[in-house]
Amino acid sequence: MSSEPFLRLESEVRVYSRQYPTVFRRASGSHLYDENGGRYLDFLACAGALNYGHNNPKLSDALMAYIAEEGVVTSLDLWTTAKRGFIEAFESHVLKPRRLDYKLQFVGPTGTNAVEAAMKLARKATGRTTIAAFTNAFHGVSLGALAATANGSKRTGAHTPLQDVIRLPYDGYFGDGVDTMRQIRQWLTDPSGGLDAPAAFIVETVQGEGGLNALSARWYQQLLAFAREIGALVIVDDIQAGCGRTGSFFSFEPLGAAPDIVCLSKSLSGFGLPMSLVLLKPELDVWAPGEHNGTFRGNNLAFVTAAAALTAYWADDRFQSEIRAKETAIRTALEKIAGLVPGTRVKGRGMMQGLAFDDPRLADATMRVAFAHGLVIETCGPSDEVVKLLPPLTISDEDLSQGLGILRDAVSAAACMAEPKHPHLRAV
Repeated sequence: MSSEPFLRLESEVRVYSRQYPTVFRRASGSHLYDENGGRYLDFLACAGALNYGHNNPKLSDALMAYIAEEGVVTSLDLWTTAKRGFIEAFESHVLKPRRLDYKLQFVGPTGTNAVEAAMKLARKATGRTTIAAFTNAFHGVSLGALAATANGSKRTGAHTPLQDVIRLPYDGYFGDGVDTMRQIRQWLTDPSGGLDAPAAFIVETVQGEGGLNALSARWYQQLLAFAREIGALVIVDDIQAGCGRTGSFFSFEPLGAAPDIVCLSKSLSGFGLPMSLVLLKPELDVWAPGEHNGTFRGNNLAFVTAAAALTAYWADDRFQSEIRAKETAIRTALEKIAGLVPGTRVKGRGMMQGLAFDDPRLADATMRVAFAHGLVIETCGPSDEVVKLLPPLTISDEDLSQGLGILRDAVSAAACMAEPKHPHLRAV
């Protein structure tokens, strides 16, 4: 079938269809199928929005039953049975087992909506205007979230000043020998440092688009303590790293403490249906009615699949244990693959890991060779130098092993292709 309608009518802003130039027709589990009969293992999972795979029957059965009953589809912030079902499941399977005390704010359907609401709330609650964000951060492309995003190409797309955000160095930004938290403390406590105390620090515990940089528990705990010291809040953007992606439901769980505000989206609905949520400590719920709203903050179809996902996968520890076993398998395989190209490093944690190349062209070549051999995988990082793995958390051991094998062969082929220009590369 022809791609002509897309090329003729779709905006030049598109990205993924340039990297994977085929027309997909259906999807199931960990696989995508194009209209020409091609079958692909999906290590992209819609940029982490499909942690439970494509068309997961545990979720689709609940969705189809709800539609068959003529359930409410969209409802602003009205109370519905679907919303109640989600709230009760979230409390039972997420909040109570982790002894977390958060209120739930339903916002617009995308991750950037959650970030906008979180930053607005932090400003209102503290009376301050500045948000502190970090190097290599990505928080969305609506103007407020974009101001907190570090990526230069995304920022220039605004074509207007991006204001009221200060940029601070992330953990490890200057290398292992530099304590960036000590620098941050010095800047923000020095009367002549030139930086005012912010309303909040917004941070990803693993920077998904920024190159799979993962902060340490020590750095994170110091950030929380320093924020309390200066009267600022901490917002964890868990939009890509949350919902099990890093091994626990929230990415901050192994780091030892909960933040003031959490942003969730992407795989929250579990089915690819747009849904976002802001979790806030009860004392921060200072909103006036309607002060932050949005027409599509009541996606009941997403509530249904989200509740089904929580019940199916988070009612006990079995799923989390499976993720951690796969995390180990991924890291073991990636460390072996990294040995194909000297200087290559393994980054990230959980099922959000990747390979960082010294030469971004190797990452691009790896992605394209992998796709030609039936593996959909993307790149990230400041120069797109990191090949990032985001397979469904539900992927079978067999499919995971097959995908890692395709990746290994793609890296080897990319190294061979680059060898004339890079004689130091080792291909096997």
